[in-house]
Amino acid sequence: MNRLAQALFRPRAVALIGASGDPAKNTARPQRYLRKHGYTGRIVPINPGRKEVLGETAFATLTDVPGEIDHAFIMIEDVERALEDCGAKGVPVASIYSNGFADSGPDGAARQARLIEQAKRLGVRVLGPNSMGAIDIPGRMTLTVNAILEMERLPAGGASIVSQSGTMLGTVLSRGAARGLGFAKLVSVGNEADLGVGEIVELLAADADTRVILLFLETIRDAQRLLLACRKSHAAGKPVVAYKLGRSALGEALARSHTGALAGADAAVDAYFRDCGIVRVDFLETLIEIPPLLAGRKPSNLSRAGRVAVVTTTGGGAAAAVDRLGALGVELASMNDLTMTATNDGYGATLERLLRSPDCDAVLAVVGSSAQFHPQLAVEPILRAVAAEKPLAAFLTPHAEASLALLASRGIAAFRTPEACADALAAFLRWQAPRPAPSRAVPDLNGKTDPFELFAALGVPMAPWQIAQPPHYAHGIDYPVAVKAAGVEHKTEKRALRLDILNRKQFDEIVPAFGGVPLLVQRMERGLAEALVGYRDDPVVGPLVLVGAGGVLAELHKDCSMRCAPVSVAEAETMISEVKGLAAIRGYRNLPRGDMAALAGVISQVSALALVPDVSEAEINPLLVRSDGVVAVDALVAFKE
Repeated sequence: MNRLAQALFRPRAVALIGASGDPAKNTARPQRYLRKHGYTGRIVPINPGRKEVLGETAFATLTDVPGEIDHAFIMIEDVERALEDCGAKGVPVASIYSNGFADSGPDGAARQARLIEQAKRLGVRVLGPNSMGAIDIPGRMTLTVNAILEMERLPAGGASIVSQSGTMLGTVLSRGAARGLGFAKLVSVGNEADLGVGEIVELLAADADTRVILLFLETIRDAQRLLLACRKSHAAGKPVVAYKLGRSALGEALARSHTGALAGADAAVDAYFRDCGIVRVDFLETLIEIPPLLAGRKPSNLSRAGRVAVVTTTGGGAAAAVDRLGALGVELASMNDLTMTATNDGYGATLERLLRSPDCDAVLAVVGSSAQFHPQLAVEPILRAVAAEKPLAAFLTPHAEASLALLASRGIAAFRTPEACADALAAFLRWQAPRPAPSRAVPDLNGKTDPFELFAALGVPMAPWQIAQPPHYAHGIDYPVAVKAAGVEHKTEKRALRLDILNRKQFDEIVPAFGGVPLLVQRMERGLAEALVGYRDDPVVGPLVLVGAGGVLAELHKDCSMRCAPVSVAEAETMISEVKGLAAIRGYRNLPRGDMAALAGVISQVSALALVPDVSEAEINPLLVRSDGVVAVDALVAFKE
């Protein structure tokens, strides 16, 4: 354990700055909890008005304390003075419970920035501000104000959680305990002014007590650091699972292009989590219950829909789970309904057969009322299957706490609801290893800013074009041509586009309709299908590349595939296979095949814009896919201010 982890999770001495002598106050909780749950280190209350606090000798200031302090817990308003004392005392880590920083608006954010500059100068690492602290259950270190620590016993286990919500630590801890599930370490990062989710994940990746890392996220503050941490966790054999708020579109501000709309906040997070190898779950219950399903396992890395085989003693209960699995894109490999016929041996034999079968990727054991009153019929056979290499999950339809706890004690994932059960299995079957860091050369754009010139410099085939200037609108493009108002976005809906202009006479006839603006004249091009290829530097997760069915209805259909950029040609080919609207040109029912290799090449080329720091967004729509090659007929680029 390195020095930071030692000070954060296993401090030999802790200082409680602002400790109260009133046991009923929040600021008395850390001291009470540390003693209640068996902390064996030194506890030093800092309170200028008392000589003693809850049985411990108190000191007026931290600098008055003899000996070394590894971790300070700050609970006073004058955080800056307390931090200065931490620096003078050589305290390596300070957890700040106090709020009034970035959580309170622009003035608080400015105060927080000054605080972190102060901490850097002093050499003190900061957890928070607005943090409820850290808990190390195996180490009996409970440096927190979370009221759930009033519980008599904290169950230890192999899952650790990092949460941006301090109160959720108590929720997860208590709900897990009710299922017989324990935890190793629990960390509330608060405002993440210094120590953030990514760095804490790195520490947990090296932690001997942690087997699965859980994340409760409201946002992503340092996408690159978390990505690197997830790669380390994968290398250490420790799955990372995330429950993130923000699935809805409420409050999302869309960018100017179809790409911006399609790469909305949640879609971008999905692509980012896939890149990180993070297992994303939709329900809080799943976050709590999924660790046994993942512990000690590697990503499924399936290139197809996952298949689940089911054995059940309740047809209705199994149907509830299977129906949800189907909605999540998981296929049913087989249904083995033993309702009214289940015996210990029969259920066990069926379960063993399915766990050995090559026809499924996971097995779901569903148990009806017998789980509560006759566990020997169907729960005991599940316990005997604990050594199976294939993933095994159990869904118990009745209220059967004893059976849930028994399964948890044997490391078997057991679920209370069909929704959480299906969510967990589907998330497991979607689980991919983190993508290795891509290696790409920075494209040479020669300072191009015009969209057509920029994409041509990237190597994208562009339809021959020319800007025709008023009043004569001379151009050298061969007819038939397409005519567009130059520099106008969403040309179709703004009636700024005319197609199939066959000759100069027709050209002169339509020119007045454009109102005297410069015109973009292009050779008319046709293809088998229209694709959209877009790039966006997302403000939360970073550069993204997208491919979808193109044209004016791209945003309406929302049929696209997205990845963090840049991507290789092989990765681009996988993206194409995920777009339903491009199935027709992938050879569906002997329809003419488009040049998928050329399309993949363009996706990869566009994704290289991730290496160009000043491009915020770029899009080709449509990119015409032909039987031999592709050609772009419209494009836009936006630059950072």
